[in-house]
Amino acid sequence: MSTLTLVLIAVGLALDALAVAIATSFALRTVSARQVFRLAFHFGLFQFLMPVVGWFAGRSVSEIVGAWDHWVAFALLTIIGVKAIHAALRGGAKRATGADPTRGWSLVLLSVATSIDALAVGLSLAVLHVQIWYASALIGVITGALTTGGMLVGARLGAIFGRRLEIVGGMILIGIGAKILLQHLG
Repeated sequence: MSTLTLVLIAVGLALDALAVAIATSFALRTVSARQVFRLAFHFGLFQFLMPVVGWFAGRSVSEIVGAWDHWVAFALLTIIGVKAIHAALRGGAKRATGADPTRGWSLVLLSVATSIDALAVGLSLAVLHVQIWYASALIGVITGALTTGGMLVGARLGAIFGRRLEIVGGMILIGIGAKILLQHLG
C-alpha cells in the first residue's frame, strides 16, 4: 500500500477527531496549550493504538467488532454532546471546575469514540498484509496535527460567539455519532 493511500486513510479517520476538536474547543472558548496538547496527544495516541489492536485481532473478530463499533461511537459522542449542551444551558457561572472535556473520563470517552473506526481499519490492514507500525504511526501523527488545528480554530470561534457555539458544538458531537450509526446501519 502506498504512502499516499495511507495518508488518505489517515485523513479520513482523522476527520471525526477534527470535528470533535472544533466542537470541544467551542465549549472551552479560551484554549490553553496544555488543553490542545492533551486532546491532540490522546486522539493521536488512540488513533495509533486502535489499528494496532485491530491488526493483531485479525479477521476472526472483525464481524464481532463490526456489529457493535458504531453503537459504541454513537453512545459515547451522544453522552459528551448532551453534557456540552447541558453545560452551555446552565451558563458559564454555574459550570463545575471538572467540565473541561480535555480531562478525565470525557477525554477518554472522546478518544475512544473518535478512534473506534480505526480498529476496523486495522483489521483491514491485516488482511492486506500492510506493515502496521508505519501505517498506525502515520494515522496517529495526522490525527494529532488535525486535532491541534481544530482546537485552535474552534477556540477562536468559541471566543467570538460564546455559548451559542457551545450548544452547536454539542449538537455536532451528537450529529457525528448519528452519522457513524447511520453509515453502518445503511
